[in-house]
Amino acid sequence: MSTIHVSDIEAAINHWRRLRPAGEDGSLCPEVTALAEAYAHMAWTRTSELAETALGDTARHAWLAWYDTTPDTPCIAICSTSQGDDICKGCGRSFKEVQCWPGMTPVQKRATWRRITLQGDAWRFNRYAERAP
Repeated sequence: MSTIHVSDIEAAINHWRRLRPAGEDGSLCPEVTALAEAYAHMAWTRTSELAETALGDTARHAWLAWYDTTPDTPCIAICSTSQGDDICKGCGRSFKEVQCWPGMTPVQKRATWRRITLQGDAWRFNRYAERAP
């Protein structure tokens, strides 16, 4: 089962808060409200991940709209998996992740992004960071 990490929910909420700030009466846009409900559920249950299927339609569409604003691939055009490495030195993805990337869902891609960011040892995070943006 694919899960969405709380940091992605937070990022999506902040994205929508920038796009559609609260009204003068403090009312939130439907996207922020839907994502905030998912966030509140995660806080209440003390979980850091939420099943993709647990998002309602509005929250899912809001999350996907935020996802569309993020970089699609961590690739920095230095692929050591093509040279036989199991893990790419450039981006940190496994050979299988590099091969399957075009067919992965947005949630699967974000899980990979989270893992390689937390590891932080791929060249995209240090040696060739200028290529990363």
